[in-house]
Amino acid sequence: MDFTFNTELISGYHGATQKARVLTVDWVARNMYCPICGAPMLTQYAANRPVADFCCHNCNSDYELKSKERITSGVGNLIADGEYSTMIGRITSLNNPNFLFLTHSNLQVNNLVLIPNFFFVPEIIERRKPLGPTTRRAGWVGCNIRLTSIPSFGKIYVVKDSKEIDHEIVHNAYIKSYTLKTDNLQGRGWIMDVLHCAESLGSDFTLKDMYTFVPRLRSRHPENNNIEAKIRQQLQVLRDKGLIEFVSPGHYRMLKV
Repeated sequence: MDFTFNTELISGYHGATQKARVLTVDWVARNMYCPICGAPMLTQYAANRPVADFCCHNCNSDYELKSKERITSGVGNLIADGEYSTMIGRITSLNNPNFLFLTHSNLQVNNLVLIPNFFFVPEIIERRKPLGPTTRRAGWVGCNIRLTSIPSFGKIYVVKDSKEIDHEIVHNAYIKSYTLKTDNLQGRGWIMDVLHCAESLGSDFTLKDMYTFVPRLRSRHPENNNIEAKIRQQLQVLRDKGLIEFVSPGHYRMLKV
């Protein structure tokens, strides 16, 4: 991969947002392969397509690209996205795209992260305040994607700190994450929440540790009246999928993937 942007493309642009969009889309078109099936290139959709920016003609996977300028390492906590209700409608459908998050500085790519579409649930979308009455789009409500609410298992680095990750490692990470795929949105929310809680406890944790998240999980899933039982159920699911192991009664360990 060549991490440098082609600045010749932006000679006719003036706005920073437009320039960044042209540079990052071009970079992905020139450098990115399909991390899902391994096809050597992605195809760019026509401009202003509402659902996705790129597709893979080999496996029919769609990708939406988001980028931000970031000097420090990592990808940060929030990614600004578009209109809130549109975003919610998109991720609750069965054909939502996979997301590519790109960070850059000094006209070079620093990080590129794949988040598979089945890691998106409404709870990770943050509603922004409506635009004020004096703005051109008064009342418009945007959103942010809270990256900190996505389990690290669902953030697959393709480029990390300006270093390309081996294609096979990326592909294998996706295959492993695919074990969590479900079209049941409520079930998806539960398994992502419990996995995120477990990851935050470190490599070893207990059932008692997990129960400290009951208030948080109750606020996210008010329809459930037995949060403790649901936690135990989801831990069994994560065990069956090879993400955690039961060390002893009430004692668990995260497995490296």
